[in-house]
Amino acid sequence: MSAWSRMYRNDTDVPFSKYWKRVLAVSVGIMMIGVLSLLTRGLNLGLEFEGGAAWELPANGVSTDETRDALRDLGLADARIQTGDDVLRVRAELDVDDPKVGEVSESLAELTGADASEVSFSTAGPSWGEEITNKAVTALIVFFVVIAIYITLRLRWEMAVGALAAVTHDLLITVGFYSVFQLEVTPSTVIAFLTIMGYSLYDTMVVFDKVRDNEFRMSNAKLTPTEVMDLSLNQVLMRSINTSITSIMPVLSVLVVGSFVMGAVTLQEFALALLIGLMVGTFSSLFVAAPIATWLRERSTQAETTSTRQYRLSEAVKQRDKAAGRGAAPVPTDTTIPPRPRKQRRR
Repeated sequence: MSAWSRMYRNDTDVPFSKYWKRVLAVSVGIMMIGVLSLLTRGLNLGLEFEGGAAWELPANGVSTDETRDALRDLGLADARIQTGDDVLRVRAELDVDDPKVGEVSESLAELTGADASEVSFSTAGPSWGEEITNKAVTALIVFFVVIAIYITLRLRWEMAVGALAAVTHDLLITVGFYSVFQLEVTPSTVIAFLTIMGYSLYDTMVVFDKVRDNEFRMSNAKLTPTEVMDLSLNQVLMRSINTSITSIMPVLSVLVVGSFVMGAVTLQEFALALLIGLMVGTFSSLFVAAPIATWLRERSTQAETTSTRQYRLSEAVKQRDKAAGRGAAPVPTDTTIPPRPRKQRRR
């Protein structure tokens, strides 16, 4: 029987716990790279977050350096310029009423040879982006609190910690990817980040629900938490793969057809972030949430066992002392030997 057939029959025996430490170490290293990039380079925030004016038009082979030289004459040498997919994007800190707005549009059209109707211009204030950021942070905090309470009541607190660690892992890697490659973060990207949390949690809950089911059915088998988790992961492996494939394919279609064929930039921004999050979420449910929950359960079980042994030992000592106190004869307080009674004479 092939390995693929065994996976469909839930008959695999992959020792996941054997690879947890090494895989998790690699994952932590990737996260640290992203965090370091966030601290040093930050995010390439879009126009909606920073405010200003933005132009978008066909590049027609014009390079970034040529565009910067043309803008230098207008005093905008520090403008942010991006080229890709034969599209030239320029962003500068200008108000809509600034007379330089028209001059920039004319200069870019002349530089690229594009028609004036092909030059797309937009402006935004930073207040709108700040409002979106505040709402996203609020949603993130509420999400973490509600999910922590729900999983703790529904399953166990160890699983709640593992699930939230997996969600944090997915967000840090996805956001770190955007920071390392300086991809533009727009409101569509933020929506994708929030969507990633829901998918990551769903995939993790599938694993944890199977763990709880196995613990209930095999309560007499005396399996360790690690053995139960290994068994559960093998049983849901094919389901996780199928779920990931069926989720990734539509997103990949949106990314390819929507952005590269139709040229919809908004779809590209949303689909790219979601695609990264879906792939990382599948990985984290097997190699982040599972080991963290298992290690916490192992420690909790050991602590409970030690506490139970100490309690039983103390109860046994109490019972022994109590039994000894009931069966022993009273100890006299007067230790003097009484005088021997005299014999009476017979008459």
